Amino acid sequence: MPHVGMLALTLHAHLPFIRHPEEPDCLEERWLFEAITEAYLPLLERLQRLGNDRVPFRLTVSFSPTLLAMLEDDVLQDRYVSHLDRMIELSAKEIERTRWLPPFHRLALFYHHRFTSAKHFYVEGLQRDLIQAFRELIDRGLLEPLGACATHGYLPLMRSDAAVRAQIHVGMQACERAFGRRPVGFWLPACGYQPGHDVLLKACGVRYFLTDAQAILLGSPRPKYGVYAPVVCPSGVAAFGRDRDSSAQIGNGREGYPGHRDYREFHRDIGFDLEHDYLRPYLGADEERLYTGLKYYRPAGPDGAQHPYDPDRALEQSARHAEQFLAAREQQIQFISPLIDRTPLVVSPYDAELFGHWWFEGPDWLEFVIRKAHAHHPALQLVTPSDYLQRYPVNQPVEPALSSWGAGGYSDVWLNRSNDWIYRHLHKMSERMTKAATQPRPDRLRVRLLNQMARELLLAQSSDWAFILKTQTHTAYAYRRLQDHLARFTRLSEAVDQRAVDERWLADVENKDNLFPFLDYRLYAA
Repeated sequence: MPHVGMLALTLHAHLPFIRHPEEPDCLEERWLFEAITEAYLPLLERLQRLGNDRVPFRLTVSFSPTLLAMLEDDVLQDRYVSHLDRMIELSAKEIERTRWLPPFHRLALFYHHRFTSAKHFYVEGLQRDLIQAFRELIDRGLLEPLGACATHGYLPLMRSDAAVRAQIHVGMQACERAFGRRPVGFWLPACGYQPGHDVLLKACGVRYFLTDAQAILLGSPRPKYGVYAPVVCPSGVAAFGRDRDSSAQIGNGREGYPGHRDYREFHRDIGFDLEHDYLRPYLGADEERLYTGLKYYRPAGPDGAQHPYDPDRALEQSARHAEQFLAAREQQIQFISPLIDRTPLVVSPYDAELFGHWWFEGPDWLEFVIRKAHAHHPALQLVTPSDYLQRYPVNQPVEPALSSWGAGGYSDVWLNRSNDWIYRHLHKMSERMTKAATQPRPDRLRVRLLNQMARELLLAQSSDWAFILKTQTHTAYAYRRLQDHLARFTRLSEAVDQRAVDERWLADVENKDNLFPFLDYRLYAA
């Protein structure tokens, strides 16, 4: 049967750059450790299994440069292994504590096996090199890598083209350095697009980017294919719009699949249920309660009662949800196909951390989707945006509109009363960076100063800080990081102007914020 529809599944993996060699136990570094254990390793394991089973598939993946920098960092790799050791010890204690509680004892054994297997896979199987493992899948043609902004800076709120260009260019360099090839596609942070940025993307070698449906649907002229085919920006770069129906089935925590009562409840964790003294060795330096990853319950039912989690029952449900997802995509395509003169494309992008971390069963669901699409849905082909452009190189010219996939479709998440104070500093920093970069090439020490200035600017521009201030989750840490980068940038800038610097202080800053060793400050030159 010929393929009558195409599905482009896209996973965007991102975490802000969090590395504190000066602190023996930084709570926020656990964000990386949890993501590796619950999302990246399970996803990699299942993708490798699909490849080894010769199941044909094509998946688009994006790794933010900040995440790549952390994954290859020796300090964080060592700390991750130590974290796994603590979790293995805790889960072993849980096996003993729950010995006379059969449903929970089974789960304690389940988690102990997961932690020990994760350590074996990471240390023995991968030699601590997650990037190389994903690169091998890319080399086999199963994954297509996307470029991503250097520090996930939200581009529509950057006033300077030089700042936007630097985020894109450094991101493309980081991807090429990690995977051995220059990406042709690009992931816009939060799918945030501003008209005119396609020109800057093209200058960095980008052929296409992903954006929100609103950017396409409100484009000029109106797209005749909606989001079921890409459009071409004035620069010639193609834009692919996110399909909202498929996104809602997965991304909606309450009404989508992750909230189903057969799945694991994310928010109930033994880190908040058990006695503090029992947990103390596994908490941070401040001994505050935190998520351990050992979660024993399903979501509450209508009566408010919660029941023990059943991994087998959840696995069966993820298989059913995979079939429902594919059937829904086929229904979409059957409806759209008679209305357009080309094969419809459904673009379904998701945060990779959703799969396994927020939605524990997500990696299993994804494997079921890929296997079932191949075995039972021959009318639905898994492709990448590049595959579609190769088949349909000519597409409708449209200027996409300003948009993001944040609440409201614009920039409200990243610009509001909780975080608007950030931008006057970022704009001024960008101006000072461009001015400093435009001066004649300085001596070796001033090159170090200017390169570190660029790093501090990029790190301050991370959209994560504005997002955290909006959600009011880890606000103290976001304030601290912003203040640190602003202060360091200012001191570096003053050292450039005064031609004097404390080299010990500079070396310390270079050690703390050590990402992008290839960075060249001249990117900011006017």
